[in-house]
Amino acid sequence: MSQMPPQVATIGFTKSTAQHFFERLKKAGIKTLIDVRLNNTSQLSGFAKAADLSYFLKEIGEIGYVHKPILAPTDDILKAFKRDKGDWRVYERKFIALMESRGIETKFQPDMLDGACLLCSEATPHHCHRRLVVEYLNQKWGNSLLVKHL
Repeated sequence: MSQMPPQVATIGFTKSTAQHFFERLKKAGIKTLIDVRLNNTSQLSGFAKAADLSYFLKEIGEIGYVHKPILAPTDDILKAFKRDKGDWRVYERKFIALMESRGIETKFQPDMLDGACLLCSEATPHHCHRRLVVEYLNQKWGNSLLVKHL
């Protein structure tokens, strides 16, 4: 009997109602939300501010919450892309180099991400660092993760 590969999801909260956000997590069977934002306390985060989010996750879906800024870009990388309207390919290269320098693949194991969902703000994974994180880890771990973008 073969064991299922670790399943990890990603989600963003912008352009989503709280109801739609939490329903997607519950439907996907998420056990832990891993917040990969650098700043998780901004007023612009609405229902996704760290203290509120932790409470809502527990109450609505018995989902755990952890903040892992080691999986977030630095403020410099973020500002160059967001505020200064930088090139996505430059952002991607800089963030991948940052993950490499941090050795994130040695700080986590595939089974640690099983049933987890990586959270950031972007509505879709296309131009978002949460996708880069799971792709980077999957590449380093021999494509051992089953990834779903919620």
